[in-house]
Amino acid sequence: MKRISYVAGVFGLIAVIVLVLREDSSAIFGALDHAGWALLWLLPFHAVPLLLDVLGWRLLLAPQDPQRNAGVAYLFWVGAVREACNRLLPVANIGGEIVGIRMVKWRGIDGAAITASVIIEVLLTLLNQYLFTALGIVLLIALSGHGGTLDSILLALAASLPLPMGLFMLLRYGKVFSRLEGVAEKILGGPTRLSELIDGNNLDQAIRVLCACPWRLLGAGAWQLAGFVVGSFECWLALHMLGYPISVWDAIAIEAVTQALRHIIFIVPAGLGVQEGGLVLFGTMLGVPPDVSLALSLVKRLREVGFGVPALISWQWMEIRRLQGRHALH
Repeated sequence: MKRISYVAGVFGLIAVIVLVLREDSSAIFGALDHAGWALLWLLPFHAVPLLLDVLGWRLLLAPQDPQRNAGVAYLFWVGAVREACNRLLPVANIGGEIVGIRMVKWRGIDGAAITASVIIEVLLTLLNQYLFTALGIVLLIALSGHGGTLDSILLALAASLPLPMGLFMLLRYGKVFSRLEGVAEKILGGPTRLSELIDGNNLDQAIRVLCACPWRLLGAGAWQLAGFVVGSFECWLALHMLGYPISVWDAIAIEAVTQALRHIIFIVPAGLGVQEGGLVLFGTMLGVPPDVSLALSLVKRLREVGFGVPALISWQWMEIRRLQGRHALH
């Protein structure tokens, strides 16, 4: 899988270079120069959609953490690290979740409860991604007048919606992880590392408990969806700073479909080439010049680095401190 990710990343980087060379690079950097240091406002602004997402996660984790050992502030830090891992490292959009589970376990909360909250959160994110993408496609059709292919994508999206719904029902009523654990033990001839890390029966039970709380799920999903919508204002704000203002509806449409494209082609590290191609394609439909779309993509990547690298450094610093503490005990 890592090898595939690296190869996909190389091809993605080549695609980015080709897109930049095809356009007027002076126009791209001219737009960035027009915005100047004001683009730094995107860093604190990104904290808002991330906070909304974290509030949804906290709602799922709350029943198993009544003492608030992992409060909103701590989960915000963990959320920033999770996002940075998924966005900046070649982990196919799942490594961040594994790191997040590990970090919350540092607060002494049951591992099965944490893992269950992350699994349900990811499932809710998938459902919200469907809703947000559908909204983006509808807006793109209405604003650009381009039907045809977009109509087909919308139909395909609706046709595939039963998949996450079926997964939810399987998690709600099945014994997914205890069965996986059993299969792994049969294949490998005994207890495995998976058995040590995850108690399948406890994890299945923790997931069923969460699935049996519809209002909690609805609340967490609402926070997430709000985060998606507010996050699209980054696109709106950045384009205004770059000297090419668009409407809020345009920004939601561009952000929704581009983000969906990154999730679909998740194997490409950091969405290299995928994000750039999506912004150029969908931006052109709404009258945004390709050079401005590429400048927008560059701004987004600078924000990801500016927000994500400090999060990754802080995580590694904490890992080193914990390792040193264990060595000191011995």
